[in-house]
Amino acid sequence: MKGRIVVLDHLNGRPAAALMVDGRLEDVRIDPPEDAPPQPGAILRAVCDRPMKGQGGMMLRMADGIPGFLRQAKGLAPGQTLLVQVTGIGEGGKATPVATRLLFKSRYAIVTPEARGFNIARSIKDDAERDRLLEIAHEEMAAAPDHFGLILRSAAENADEAALAEDIAAMRDLALTVTADTEGDPELLVDAPDAHHLAWRDWAAPAPDAVEEGFGPHGVLEALDAALSPHVPLISGASMIIEPTSALVAVDINTGNDTSLAAGLKANLAAARDLPRQLRLRGLGGQITLDVAPMPKKDRRGFEDALRRAFRLDGTDTVLAGWTPLGLYELQRKRDRAPLTDLMMR
Repeated sequence: MKGRIVVLDHLNGRPAAALMVDGRLEDVRIDPPEDAPPQPGAILRAVCDRPMKGQGGMMLRMADGIPGFLRQAKGLAPGQTLLVQVTGIGEGGKATPVATRLLFKSRYAIVTPEARGFNIARSIKDDAERDRLLEIAHEEMAAAPDHFGLILRSAAENADEAALAEDIAAMRDLALTVTADTEGDPELLVDAPDAHHLAWRDWAAPAPDAVEEGFGPHGVLEALDAALSPHVPLISGASMIIEPTSALVAVDINTGNDTSLAAGLKANLAAARDLPRQLRLRGLGGQITLDVAPMPKKDRRGFEDALRRAFRLDGTDTVLAGWTPLGLYELQRKRDRAPLTDLMMR
C-alpha cells in the first residue's frame, strides 16, 4: 500500500506499533515485558550508591532495586538524591544508563529544565510560521521558571494553536511537578511512553496518511520475521549478514553473483543506505563493525558519504568511527531500544 501508514496492534499481549512507508516497514515499537527495567524516557528519583573509580561515573539505586549508571558524576556523593532520566538499554545484566538532564517530550514540544532558551526545529523554514510558534511558546512558558527551556519539534509546523498551546502547557506542568519532587526514596516518577504513545508522538512529521489497526493486513508480521533473520537482500543478488554478538554487531556485505568491476561499490552503497533501518528494526546498537565488499580505496569516500547521509536521517545518536587497518569500517550507535529478538520471543 502506498503512503505513510501507522499501524497499531498488540504482540504477546503488549502494545505494538509499526510505521509502513509505501509498503515497507520503516520502524517498529513493541512494549517490553512488565518485569523489564525502566525504558528510555522514564524519569526516576534515584540515590547515589557508589562511585566507579577510573570511569568518572556513579552507580545509583533506583526503584525496585534496579541499578543505574550515571556517566558524569562529578561533585556527587554516596547517599545523595537526584532526578535522572533513562537514556538507553542496559543489556546483558548491565546497569541502566541514565542522565541528569531531563527532557519532557511530547508531540509538538520538549520542555528542558536547566537548559533555558527557546528553539524551533530547523526543518521549519518559514519566518512567519516561526514567529507564530514563538509567540505561542512565550505565552505558554510565561508561568515557567527562567531556567526552563523549550524546543518546538518539526510536527509543530502549522499545528492548531489551541492544540500546540495545550501540548506545551502539559509538558510545562509535568516538568514543574517532577522537578519539585526531589526528596524521598528511589521511585519511578514518570514511566516511559508505551508503543502506541511513541507512534503518536514521534511519527507525526510528516503526518501519516492513515492510522490503521491490525498488523496482518499490512504485512507487518512478515516484515518482522524478515528482521529476525540475519540475511538482508540488497540489489543484484548482493546481501548483507547482520549478526549481533556479546561484544559487537558484525555486518558482512557480499556481492553475490555480481561479477562486474563495480560490484563491490554497488553492494556497499546499497548496504549503507539500508543499514540504519535494519539496525533500527532489529533494536541493535553498541559497537558495529562492517566487513565491506571488496572495492578500490578511491571509492571509500563515496561509501562514507552514503553512510553519513543515511544516518543523518536516523533519530539515534551514531558515531562513524572510520576504517581499521584491516579495512573494516566501525561505528558506535546508542542502545536506545531493546533488541527485537528479546521483544518477539517473550
